[in-house]
Amino acid sequence: MNHIFSNSVKKNLSVVGALVISAALFAGCSAKPDAQAQSAAEPQIKTVKVEKVQKQKIADPLEQVADIVSSLQIDVIAKAGGDVQELVKKRGDMVEKGEVIFRLDPTDVLIGKEKAQIAVTGTQQQMDKARQDLADSKLELQNAITKQETAIKDAEKNYNKMRNDYDQGLVTKFQLEQTEDQLKNQRLDLESSRSKLKTLENTNSLSQLEQALQSANVSIREADRTLENMEVKAPVSGIITDLPVETGMTISAGFKGAQVQQLDPIKIKAELTESSANLVRGKQELTFYVPGTTDKMKGKVSYLADVMSANSKSYSLELEVPNADRKLKPGMKAQILLTDDQDQVVVAIPTLSVVREGGETFVFVLAGDQVEKRKVEMGRLNETNQEVLSGLKEGEQLVVSGQHQLKDQEKVQLAQ
Repeated sequence: MNHIFSNSVKKNLSVVGALVISAALFAGCSAKPDAQAQSAAEPQIKTVKVEKVQKQKIADPLEQVADIVSSLQIDVIAKAGGDVQELVKKRGDMVEKGEVIFRLDPTDVLIGKEKAQIAVTGTQQQMDKARQDLADSKLELQNAITKQETAIKDAEKNYNKMRNDYDQGLVTKFQLEQTEDQLKNQRLDLESSRSKLKTLENTNSLSQLEQALQSANVSIREADRTLENMEVKAPVSGIITDLPVETGMTISAGFKGAQVQQLDPIKIKAELTESSANLVRGKQELTFYVPGTTDKMKGKVSYLADVMSANSKSYSLELEVPNADRKLKPGMKAQILLTDDQDQVVVAIPTLSVVREGGETFVFVLAGDQVEKRKVEMGRLNETNQEVLSGLKEGEQLVVSGQHQLKDQEKVQLAQ
């Protein structure tokens, strides 16, 4: 009996278990399509990798070969003629401004100066005597005028007395007229003396002597000037590159006696293409170095052509460089750095992060949980990185993986 009951219970439990399993399977089969439908309805968020945009060196500084030349070449012209008496310097010597290069014989000039000095002394003596004679003549006339004025006063008194006597019948009319004529003559003589004195005072009777003295003084000054020019001096500091004179040689005024090239400051000249000229335009100074040396120096930009030369099809560039130690010499070459190291440090990104569409270039920038499609202008290429001229800033988050499947303003997640 118990065995029969036990078998019955087992069968019932088996039936119940089968029902439970069937219900579970039914429930699972009915739930699976709903989950798939829900998963299909939700968009999948794409996973990307990002890097911070940084500045980096894109290339070495651009260089331009240039020539070192003297800043000034001056012909030394003899301002006076004569025989070369002494050569103080020789070709190739360094000279400072004002130093004597060669001297001319001053003998003839000294003789001329001595003659002029004698003329000055003689003329001065004549002028002194003439001035004394003039003073004596003036004094004599002034004394004569004083006597005449006194005589006239006496004559006027005598004439007045004579008129009174004539009125009283004491003298005749002839006597009165005779006295009157004498008074008139005395007055005329006084006017004549005064006129002579005025003429002496207003007339420069020494003018010819003064002109002669002035001319002699000018001759002395000319001689002094010529004596100064007997020493032919360097107009600037530099090196003597030409000296076509010899001792005993006779030269005339205007002769080119030497050439001096100024070396301090010195110039560095180069011819630039339009693109190279644009790199340096607006800069006040540039760095340069001499090939074979490691020292880098600065040069002031003294000239950069605004217009291309019709002959050379280039833009002329000139640097002015202090050269007190004379290390830089004409004929040497130099390398001018058109850009500095800091000019090569730019915003650059991996080339593979760029998306190209129809000839234009784009990148994706992460902002929050979305990406922004940004048009960029690319510049120089350095292996796997490329310069960004516009469109990106340092510090922004750049998508470097998965960008080709992205759209503007799409939400993304970062790869772990």
